[in-house]
Amino acid sequence: MTTRLETGLTGPEMVALSKQHSLYEWSAQAHVDPIPVARSKGIYFWTPEGKRFIDFNSQLMCVNIGHGDPRVIQAIQDQAAVLAYANPFMATEVRATLGQKLSQICPGDIDVFFFTNGGAEANENAIRIARLATGRHKILARYRSYHGGTGASLTATGDPRRWAMEPGMPGIIHVPHPYHGPQRGTLSGADALAELEEVIMLEGPQTIAAFLMETVTGTNGIHVPPDGYLEGVRALCDKHGILLICDEVMSGFGRTGEWFAIDHWKVVPDLLVMAKGLTSAYVALGAVGIRRKIADHFKDKVFYGGLTYNSHPLGCAAALATIAVYEEDRLIERAKKMGNVMRGMLEDLKSKHPCVGEVRSIGLFGIVELVKNRKTMEPLAPFNGTSPEMQALGRFFREEGLYTFVRWNGFFTNPPLCITEAELAEAFAVIDKGLYATDKAVAP
Repeated sequence: MTTRLETGLTGPEMVALSKQHSLYEWSAQAHVDPIPVARSKGIYFWTPEGKRFIDFNSQLMCVNIGHGDPRVIQAIQDQAAVLAYANPFMATEVRATLGQKLSQICPGDIDVFFFTNGGAEANENAIRIARLATGRHKILARYRSYHGGTGASLTATGDPRRWAMEPGMPGIIHVPHPYHGPQRGTLSGADALAELEEVIMLEGPQTIAAFLMETVTGTNGIHVPPDGYLEGVRALCDKHGILLICDEVMSGFGRTGEWFAIDHWKVVPDLLVMAKGLTSAYVALGAVGIRRKIADHFKDKVFYGGLTYNSHPLGCAAALATIAVYEEDRLIERAKKMGNVMRGMLEDLKSKHPCVGEVRSIGLFGIVELVKNRKTMEPLAPFNGTSPEMQALGRFFREEGLYTFVRWNGFFTNPPLCITEAELAEAFAVIDKGLYATDKAVAP
């Protein structure tokens, strides 16, 4: 007999109706197998039948403060009771206060904000702002990147999710970013900068509006830029009058142990794209942070952009409350401290398991890449594909109550920033156990 935590649908009923009446993203619908979720708290969520999962991916790398924080919930309820919606041509207290607060935590002179519904729309509008402000049309973006599922954002994306919608928006040019490994070759930070400058020359710097990049590459591998790379990108953009757009939808709001990942390198972008951790995903909200000199372009010129839910009061209220939680609970500092703990646990996995080819992390933003052979570093699954071993590992995690993304030959370690050392150890114990089975696939 099925038991439930609450009255309502059972887990199988949730799944059946959801699959019958909705489309799941990035999936052939016949293969979708969602986890039914009834409630959540802290780093955990539960099915209607009471099975507990460790949320080791913060859902979509977004529930940074953890689930069910009463301070944010109360702020949303209070705002809904007073003013649930005002159209974006109006001014509200939460809109005014959020802009002021963001100007205090964003780097440099970023102190003007255009609010959106999420990260993809924020990237769309960052591209639009850059084109309008510079009068140029080309946008440089990097391979091995993800910027969202809408038109311009998906064209700018540098991974296979772009392919089905090509040719997409004109004017996007992709360039490599620094990487290394026997399967991929090696492109150092200096080489990547040289290649970027060559592309700028060949495309014509006077035609390029902006360079859009994830400060730390997210779903394509948690690639942390080498020292000197971001400083070099900033210098090249300044040299040629190109705007630098940093996409911090995933890496912002403490994920890397700083308010924004760019803060590690003390570089100020011209446009800073944010979402996810802005509200910890309690309410949908994104934003483009804009340096004052760029925002001033629109004092006497029309900004051709708009959204019905721009500056939505519930989203702004959730963002203000979420930022307060980061500050009150010192979650930025906590992410840095726990990130050091997690890095040690990741290195321990690498030392114990021959299937672990590489681990990378910054703060609580991490990945484990699995290989068939430590000498050749052949991935355990092909690019843009899977393998029986990776599928088995994903099933094991699910059976053991660990939720994270298993993609290609890697899996992610992106827990809520409120996680404790004991909770980290609990999650890594599951991972450790699962990798012993995966080790059997490794060539002797």
